[in-house]
Amino acid sequence: MKVDVLLGLQWGDEGKGKIVDVLTPNYDVVARFQGGPNAGHSLEFENQKFVLHTIPSGIFRENTVNLIGNGVVLDPVIFKEEIDKLKEQSIDLTTKLLLSKKTHLILPTHRALDTAAEAAKGKTKIGSTLKGIGPTYMDKTGRNGLRIGDILSLDFIKKYTFLKEKHKKILKSYNFELNIEAYEKLWFQGIELLKKFQIVDGEYFINEKINAKQKVLAEGAQGTLLDIEYGSYPYVTSSNTISAGACTGLGVAPKQIGEVFGIFKAYCTRVGSGPFPTELFDETAKKLAKQGNEVGATTGRARRCGWLDLPALKYAIMVNGVTQLIITKADVMDNFDSIKIAVAYRTSEGVSKQLPYNVNDIEKPVYQEFKGWKTDLSACKKRSDFPQEFLDFLEFIETETGVPITIISVGPARSATILLIKNTKTLKTWL
Repeated sequence: MKVDVLLGLQWGDEGKGKIVDVLTPNYDVVARFQGGPNAGHSLEFENQKFVLHTIPSGIFRENTVNLIGNGVVLDPVIFKEEIDKLKEQSIDLTTKLLLSKKTHLILPTHRALDTAAEAAKGKTKIGSTLKGIGPTYMDKTGRNGLRIGDILSLDFIKKYTFLKEKHKKILKSYNFELNIEAYEKLWFQGIELLKKFQIVDGEYFINEKINAKQKVLAEGAQGTLLDIEYGSYPYVTSSNTISAGACTGLGVAPKQIGEVFGIFKAYCTRVGSGPFPTELFDETAKKLAKQGNEVGATTGRARRCGWLDLPALKYAIMVNGVTQLIITKADVMDNFDSIKIAVAYRTSEGVSKQLPYNVNDIEKPVYQEFKGWKTDLSACKKRSDFPQEFLDFLEFIETETGVPITIISVGPARSATILLIKNTKTLKTWL
């Protein structure tokens, strides 16, 4: 049995959490493979809304085990807050959620380092969420990090203190006043909570499930254009958000990857700093932001908005090996008279359909305009309900990318999801 991967194809906020929740009944295991509490996966069902930051989005379905993989970085304070909120809804995760021993821990001083480093950048800051993600991954690659497996060792406090003191020396160079006592107390309470969960060798756990013919869904965070290697560097996150990250983040061999579900919005958004070729600054941007409720689930920051960027989408499809596309938030544009898609970029060297090394080299996008569908898509229940204008929009994207759109989300609720049965080799029997 192969491992299917679900990830975002833009700058995050594509609606991954909802789609994982929708697909989970078809899987035995859902596993987060990278990122940390800078992610915010929103889910709505039974008139309730949940926002998950670290916990996999399959957690609300019965009979599905969820794993936080080794590619994730975990803050015990935020983890405990998530667990406590779910307990208020009588949701007990101790039997459904497993933790990989190799998952790295975000320390209170990592958060301080994040804040100090971002402040020192001034106008060149990257728009960090200040959750300590970057410094934690730096300690991971610098071979200094603490992992969940370490909390079970007798010398854990010694290891923690050593790393904390190292961080304090770095913070002195920033002239940063350290005040972490209150957060540190909460942090150790979170550590004690972690010990109540099943802590496993994640790579063995996943491969045992694969060998037992169980179905595994790997859940990504952020989006492809925030990947540390292939995103709009340096305005990126600190981990591999692409499908290859599922291999390193879970301990899965490349040959074990099956379907790659790529999620994208019908338009583009971005939180924080960084290039955004199709960004709009007019009334259309305000309309998209208002009707799409474009506010970050984690940061609370307003999202920048713009038209769909086809060259960037095709780039993301290429580096991920996407086999099926999932489109979200097309319903946000239900009352638009016309809709645009960027099909190329105008640069100093001419017109290009490729995403350039330096995105700032783009002078302006080249757009193709489509007639708006002027229909309430949320009322549609099947493909035949869609207006022709919307079908033209979808078919253009499918033709240009060469990848079928198999799922359409027409609202935030779990039920507002339409599965398209198409005669295609890439569509598997799970539909």
